[in-house]
Amino acid sequence: MSKFETHMHTSETSSCGKVEAAEGIRLYKKAGYDGVVITDHFYEKFFEDLAGMPWEDKIDNYLAGYRKAYEEGKKLGIIVLLGMEIRFTENANDYLVYGVSESFLKNHPKPYKLGLKEFKKLADRENFLIFQAHPYRAKMIVADLQDIHGVEVYNGNPRHNSRNDKALTLAAGNGLLMSSGSDFHQPEDVARGGMIFPSDIKTIGEFVQALKSRAAELIRTE
Repeated sequence: MSKFETHMHTSETSSCGKVEAAEGIRLYKKAGYDGVVITDHFYEKFFEDLAGMPWEDKIDNYLAGYRKAYEEGKKLGIIVLLGMEIRFTENANDYLVYGVSESFLKNHPKPYKLGLKEFKKLADRENFLIFQAHPYRAKMIVADLQDIHGVEVYNGNPRHNSRNDKALTLAAGNGLLMSSGSDFHQPEDVARGGMIFPSDIKTIGEFVQALKSRAAELIRTE
């Protein structure tokens, strides 16, 4: 089995993150998790603040937290995978994306300008998944369900009311894939969500397939 955190931020990349990547990995190792997906925020302002850099260099900057987490994971024997939490310029919604690679990010400049509908077409071609994060949190709008693969039905962040019960009803009633995550930003957020898969997961491809299988147990702390 594999116990995974699906929604984790690092202070190196996400301005709202309060824990350095390596320390976050140590916390999850201590909590008994086998792996984490780093889902740092991916949005226009982050890249605008790096004005003057080529896009590939901007992506290297974005990947700083993930890469430090990955190195710490190798030391501790915990799998660290790359994801992202993207926000398009069309509204304030956030989407967790699983299946992206470093090369994909470098070869597709400014994907946040595509909008969700066009990005979904790209995701389907590239075989990665889009989950709307905390769709019932304040200022969020439930996406067109044709443009997402799943819903984060449990978000464990203790500083927001994510109305997880409504998210679960939305996903269950429409046959969408489901995920649970801690939305880790601060030490108090560790192990407040996640998923337990029935098989070992070593790669992001295996993680995507495990999500599609719908066989995971959702970790809920409320």
